[in-house]
Amino acid sequence: MAKVKTEQETAGLTGLPFTKENYILMGAALAAIIFGYILLGSGSITMAPILLVLGYCVLFPVGIIWGGRKRKDVTEQE
Repeated sequence: MAKVKTEQETAGLTGLPFTKENYILMGAALAAIIFGYILLGSGSITMAPILLVLGYCVLFPVGIIWGGRKRKDVTEQE
């Protein structure tokens, strides 16, 4: 009997799109942004903008784009 595929399987959405590394990078971005706003509220005019730009323009995009290591099948055909 043939297996009936669900809509997610046919659309290619069977696994989570992000790995552990992606979530770590996005968490670091969130921490940098929160700390940047705390410093901004306390009057910092140098470190706060640096952290905010780092979080918004560097860490979040890298966290989304980061591919991580791809697993290679170790099957060798002889």
